[in-house]
Amino acid sequence: MSKLDDQKILRLLNEVTGRPRGTDDFVPLHEPRFSGNEWVYVKECLNTGWVSSVGSYVDLFEEKVAEAFGVKKAICMVNGTAALHIALLMAGVAENDEVIVPALTFVASANAITYCRAIPHFVDSELATLGLDPDALDSWLDEVAEFRENETFNRRTGRRIAAIVPMHTFGHPVRMSRLLEVAAKWSIPVVEDAAESIGSRLNGNLLGGLGLVGATSFNGNKTITTGGGGALLTNDIDLANKAKHIATTAKKPHKWRFYHDRLGFNYRLPNINAALGCAQLEQVSEVIAAKRHLALAYEAAFKDIEGLRFVVEPEHSQSNYWLNAVILDDPSARDPFLEVTNEQGFGTRPCWMLMNELPMYRNCPSSPLSISQSISSRLVNIPSSAYLGLKFVKSSAHHN
Repeated sequence: MSKLDDQKILRLLNEVTGRPRGTDDFVPLHEPRFSGNEWVYVKECLNTGWVSSVGSYVDLFEEKVAEAFGVKKAICMVNGTAALHIALLMAGVAENDEVIVPALTFVASANAITYCRAIPHFVDSELATLGLDPDALDSWLDEVAEFRENETFNRRTGRRIAAIVPMHTFGHPVRMSRLLEVAAKWSIPVVEDAAESIGSRLNGNLLGGLGLVGATSFNGNKTITTGGGGALLTNDIDLANKAKHIATTAKKPHKWRFYHDRLGFNYRLPNINAALGCAQLEQVSEVIAAKRHLALAYEAAFKDIEGLRFVVEPEHSQSNYWLNAVILDDPSARDPFLEVTNEQGFGTRPCWMLMNELPMYRNCPSSPLSISQSISSRLVNIPSSAYLGLKFVKSSAHHN
C-alpha cells in the first residue's frame, strides 16, 4: 500500500474487530444480527398462514418505524428503492422533470428518479458530511435556475426542477437546516433519502422526516433488516394514505370487487418480513450503541496512522455509523489497500462510482463535482457489523 503501513493497519483491524491473530476467518463488511424474537415472530406468521402483504405485523411494524424515525406515518414497502420511487411521486415529480441528487450516492437514488421518467441532476457533495453540499447547490442554482410561475426551471434544459434528494451517506447527516433554506428559496420540495440513517440525529432531531417526505431501507445489509424492505416516511397523513393506496396497486377497498382507480404498484411489504422487522426494531438501540462504540474504537486506533483518516460524524450530529470509512491521502493507495485487506480476510470496499460516470447517467445535467470525485477516489469502507462493537459496549458498561 503506497505510503501506508499495511502491517500496522492489518494489526489494528485485527485488534478492533477481535479476530484472533493468525486465523483466516473472514470479517465481512456488514452482516445482519438476529438475537431477539425473530424466530418467534416469523414462526407465528408461518403457523397462522399470514405471510403476504396483509397481517398484523405490517400494521405494527409501520407504527414502530414511524416512532423510530419520529414521523406521524410510515408506509412499508418491498425495498427502499420502491419507497423512494413512491416518495418522489408524492412530491409531484413527473415525466421530463429534473431532480437534484448527489452524484456520490448509491445507484438506487438515481434509479428511483428514472422510474418516474424524470432526469437526475447531479450536484457536488462536501467532505465534512459526505453528503450533498447545500452551499454548492445554492451557488449552482443561482447559475442555472430561474423562477417561472412560482416553480424553478433549469434555464439550460428548459425542464422543471421538481425535487431535491439529499442522501445521508453511511448514516452521517447532511446539513439539513441549510439545505431546507436553499429548497425554500427556490420553492423545491425535499425528498429525504434516509436509506442508511435510522437512529441518526442532527441537532437532536431524527433524520427521515425533515423534508416533505422521506424513504428508508431495511435491506439485508442495513442497520436493521426485514430481509428486503423499506418505508416511506412523512408527517402528512393525507400524503401517507395516498402513498399506501398507490403502493397497493391502487385498488379501492371492497369485499370482492377488483377496481383500481389509477396506475398503481405492487410494492407492499409482506407480513413475514414485517414480523422480522418488528423483532429487529426491538434491538435497534442496542445495535446503534454497538456500532457507535465500534466507530470510537476505529477512531482511536487510526488516529496516528499516516496517510489516512477515519471518517467521524459531522458537527451537531449523532450518526448511526452504518458503515465505517477511512479516507486516504493518496488516491493511488486505494486499490492496494483494498487488495491487501481483502486478501487478509477483511471485507473492505471502495465508495460507489459517481452516478455521472455510469453509462445510463453520463448525459444528465451536472454541477462541477470536484469534491465528489475526490471522496470517491479515496474512500474505503471497513468492517462495520454491530456484533463487532458489542464487546466495547460490554466493556464500557463494566467500567461504569
